[in-house]
Amino acid sequence: MAFRAFTQTKVYEKQAAPKEKDKSSIQCLECYDRNLYIGTKDATVQHLIIPSTTNGDPSPGQSKTREGRARKLGSSNPVSQLRAVPLFNHLLVLWDRSIIALNMFSLEPVLALKKIQHVTLFEVCDSLLESQTACVEMVTSSSRRRIIRIHVVGVDRWEVVKEVTLLQDPVALAVDGASLCIATSDRYLLCDIQTGSSEDLFPHSHSRQGVIVTSVGQGEFLLNGPESLGMFVMKTGICQRPPLQWPQEVLAAGVCFPYILTLQSQVLSVYSMVDQQCKQTVSLSGAKGLLSISDGVLVFTERDIFSLHLVPFEEQIQALVRHERVEEALLLLDGVQGRRPLHSYKELQKAITCLAGFVHFYQQGFSEARDLFIKGELDPREIIRLYPDMQFSLIEDFQSQLDQVNKGRDLQVLWQKDRNSFHHYLGFLGDFLIAVREMEQGLKCIKEVDCALLRLYVELGDTENLQQLVTFPNECRLQHCASVLEQHNRFFALGSLYQSHGNQTDAIKTWVKIADGVHKDPSCLDVYGHIVWTLSQLQDRDAVWKFAVWTLQKNQEIGVQIFSRRPPDDQIEPQDVLALLEKYPLALILYLEFLIYDLNSEEERHHNRLALAYVTQTLQEEEETDLRKTRGKLQEQLWESRFYDVSTVYERVKSTSLHIEKAILLSKTGEHSQALQVLVYQERDLQAAEAFCCRAAQDQDSQFRQTLLLNLLQIYLSSEDLTSAAVDLLNNNPRVFAAEKVIQLLPDSWSVQLVSQFLVGSLRETLHQRQMARLQKALSQAELMRHKVIWMPASKTKFRLDKGQKCKVCQRDLAEPQFLCNLHGELMHTSCTGF
Repeated sequence: MAFRAFTQTKVYEKQAAPKEKDKSSIQCLECYDRNLYIGTKDATVQHLIIPSTTNGDPSPGQSKTREGRARKLGSSNPVSQLRAVPLFNHLLVLWDRSIIALNMFSLEPVLALKKIQHVTLFEVCDSLLESQTACVEMVTSSSRRRIIRIHVVGVDRWEVVKEVTLLQDPVALAVDGASLCIATSDRYLLCDIQTGSSEDLFPHSHSRQGVIVTSVGQGEFLLNGPESLGMFVMKTGICQRPPLQWPQEVLAAGVCFPYILTLQSQVLSVYSMVDQQCKQTVSLSGAKGLLSISDGVLVFTERDIFSLHLVPFEEQIQALVRHERVEEALLLLDGVQGRRPLHSYKELQKAITCLAGFVHFYQQGFSEARDLFIKGELDPREIIRLYPDMQFSLIEDFQSQLDQVNKGRDLQVLWQKDRNSFHHYLGFLGDFLIAVREMEQGLKCIKEVDCALLRLYVELGDTENLQQLVTFPNECRLQHCASVLEQHNRFFALGSLYQSHGNQTDAIKTWVKIADGVHKDPSCLDVYGHIVWTLSQLQDRDAVWKFAVWTLQKNQEIGVQIFSRRPPDDQIEPQDVLALLEKYPLALILYLEFLIYDLNSEEERHHNRLALAYVTQTLQEEEETDLRKTRGKLQEQLWESRFYDVSTVYERVKSTSLHIEKAILLSKTGEHSQALQVLVYQERDLQAAEAFCCRAAQDQDSQFRQTLLLNLLQIYLSSEDLTSAAVDLLNNNPRVFAAEKVIQLLPDSWSVQLVSQFLVGSLRETLHQRQMARLQKALSQAELMRHKVIWMPASKTKFRLDKGQKCKVCQRDLAEPQFLCNLHGELMHTSCTGF
């Protein structure tokens, strides 16, 4: 059955003798409520009473139109127009180029209202006068002059209040409020009734019968434009709707929102104002004209009158849905809501939007389907239930609220026969559930959504999204989801699921089994590192201690991070940690480094313990080829730390081969000479001895470094085997040694040639220092001279200090005899200069 926007009913059939048929044919109609008025060709006005209707059907007992009174206006000339004025119970009749007023019910003339002559067209306006002054406005066009007259009509009077001059005679007009749209023989124009201004719209080439001007309402008009286009024009002169492409030779057009009805001699076409498409056609042989009424139109032939009653919008929408024209249903629903609100609009819109989504869904238009499902607030469970193996995600008492109108492919069959297409459907499910998960429609059934997502990610092998789901807070039903993860060997995700539900111990136990090889799960390449990180962030201290030994036994360097990577405000008592780490020397060193260098511990016991641990590890590594890393850390701590006990550490290294460390400790006690002797005679590393002097002299003056190097020189000179080392020391440091002190220490047997390089370098340094001192003195004298040159002319300048003169800086009076003047001649207090 085709879609119908209107239902057709015959309202009236005029009976007449055969020879009178042509004379009494219907020329025009007017309708108010159940009162229908006919104007005939033989100057007769007939009153009809039509039955009340329910959804377009006559009410029981009132199935026939009754004839009321009739009035013969004259012997000839047809009735051109009829307009009812219910405010006064008047029926205005245009006949024989005159407007006369009849009573709406008795059809007796209203004697107080004399007829208005020489009128070709007229319309009654809906204006504010009706509510303010019990009057209405009427627009008439004159048959003698090119003018439009505005009349104020009362119960017993009418008078002209304004005239608007035109360049051409009107052939049709329509009025909407204060706006008047007029058609002349070759163009359309707009007039403002209140101001009298007019504006051309566009030309036309229609005959007088082809001109159409109809009010759409809300300041909008429908015109028969060029090229068979129905043009919508606002009272402002602009078009806000696309034009309608309608047939040629349209006799009349009516408006019943949201439809436009166009009449031809044999057919009536119904167009939607929403999408400009033809929705219905009705065969009507011999049609002459139509009249728009509140719920449809009346169409008349010479003898018959038909009613096209608007089908309720709910029924229209449901019919479109039955025909799977859901996009049209949505357009219709949105289009009518602005003017004719539906009581169940929101729920109806949601249902139709979801149905439109299912159409796209079964056509694999997944992007459109997702947007429509979200807009229609579809319960996610309606989608989940369509998928095989997803029913476990639903609560058993869930009942679908959708009618089974979707005849798309069964996903169960698709799952069995076309896995590639089914894979696309799975991808859509994931996108849709993720999109609604934080929305109200998803939050209402969040457990089912999360369970379905988990099962989906497992099926798709989407490790990243699966891990993200189970790691962050979720509402997965633990028992169901744990079973799924175990069946698919997703033990790492299972541990994360336990963790997100607060079962920290079960989570870590599951991961430990993966690390120990009990469970096989290749989805996580570094499960041990994840366990360590988890323990480092865990506030459950019992769980941390429970797995601490296991982590340290696996890897001391990484395992200690369960203590060293903890948040600053959640540190475990260091002494408890140190007691545990006694059996794990590498972990112990790393944790002590963390206490000292990260937490900035100044406790002597920590510094002592780290130094002794370094010593122990260094001695254990003596047989290895690379001792630099640990020994370098030890030496750096001995030089930099101020918090360890020197004697304690010295007692530990005194009997070892760690001679450089002995020298550092001796230096800390001020025994620099003894430290140098240890480096020269025990370590036998002359470069280390010189480096020691440089390091020990850091943050000291040059005299201290010279003293250390002189001590080293004396040690070299005390042994004949170290003569060359003494010469090299002098030649490498000519700027440090004072020549006069060195000469006193040198043996008499040394020749000048042996120390000539040192002497030349020392003399050059001495001369350089003297020259630099002279240059600095000369520069200072020049600067002093420059200031004197500036001062001399300034001292001879006179300044006038008047009473009340202000300081340039603080703007207070200069009341003291001392003041300053800048280079710009501005005076100021001496205290305001900032010197």
